[in-house]
Amino acid sequence: MPEAVIADVRFFTRSSPYTLSSVAEIAFGTAPEVDLLLTGVAPLQIASPSDVSFLDNRRYASALEKTSAGAVIIHPEMVALVPAGTVPVVTVEPYAGWARVAALFHPAPPLSPGVHPSAVIAETARVDPTAEIGPFSVVEAAAEIGAGCRIGSFVAIGAGVVLGPHCRIGAHTSLSHAILGARVYVYPGARIGQEGFSFAATKTGFLSVPHLGRVVLEDDVEVGANTTIDRGSTGDTVVGAGSRLDNLVQIAHNVRLGRCCVVVAQVGIAGSTVLEDFVQIGGQAGIAGHLRVGRGARIGAGAGVMSDVPIGVAVVGSPAQPRLEFFRQVAALKRMIRRTPK
Repeated sequence: MPEAVIADVRFFTRSSPYTLSSVAEIAFGTAPEVDLLLTGVAPLQIASPSDVSFLDNRRYASALEKTSAGAVIIHPEMVALVPAGTVPVVTVEPYAGWARVAALFHPAPPLSPGVHPSAVIAETARVDPTAEIGPFSVVEAAAEIGAGCRIGSFVAIGAGVVLGPHCRIGAHTSLSHAILGARVYVYPGARIGQEGFSFAATKTGFLSVPHLGRVVLEDDVEVGANTTIDRGSTGDTVVGAGSRLDNLVQIAHNVRLGRCCVVVAQVGIAGSTVLEDFVQIGGQAGIAGHLRVGRGARIGAGAGVMSDVPIGVAVVGSPAQPRLEFFRQVAALKRMIRRTPK
């Protein structure tokens, strides 16, 4: 197996070096007044004396004991585990600190404002001069591309679509009937704004129902690769500010997600269901239509949700039920099996 390479320069920009005090400030942490210059980030196992690493899980304490990292971002409760020769950068949120520091050393590549010669821009489209439009992309009539946006290659921006400032749209993405806020990141291959799966059954066959709504992605939303979000039929499909959708998620027409929801890969949410703020959904879960999932509820991986979920409740299984109730049933079933004569 080839040796691991962190932040291969062929793919990632690098910004360095930084002083220990600068790193601590970015991590929202504190560090001893040590004259230390740091040039990169790396995991504990392969970090060098000029690298910053992190630890936020005691499970990996053995790796910390053996590390050669120059500095490690760590929780106050685990400072005593830091070996001699490694400087602790102490913060109550080590993983968030690591995210900020990694972005410091490896910032997103700078924009190249302008329109690639192979791109097609409608005369009535409005593209901010600071935006970057990649090869073979299409921006249709009356679409608006905000300041600092980056549009990848082979992207289709439909008529009237609006992108707020500093959005990033990955290659081979299509957007129609959509309004995007600021700093929305759509990963490659996503499909946003198409008609949903809705039809009337007649004696002669199926009759498609027109979808007259939009998709609204609020500020700081991220949409994973090959995820699909259908536009509303009689209202809007909405993804609330700060929400994160993983790869291969299906959001049906008229679904409304609140703020800071997390939806993991291969989840399907049927039409007109509402997720309140801070809902978390594990991978491959399925949620039936016209339901309400309460604020802060958690849905386990593979769950089948067929009824409303109250505020703050964790559910698992199919049909989904409260977590403790589900595991009581599992335990009771195991006891019955043990008592059954062979």
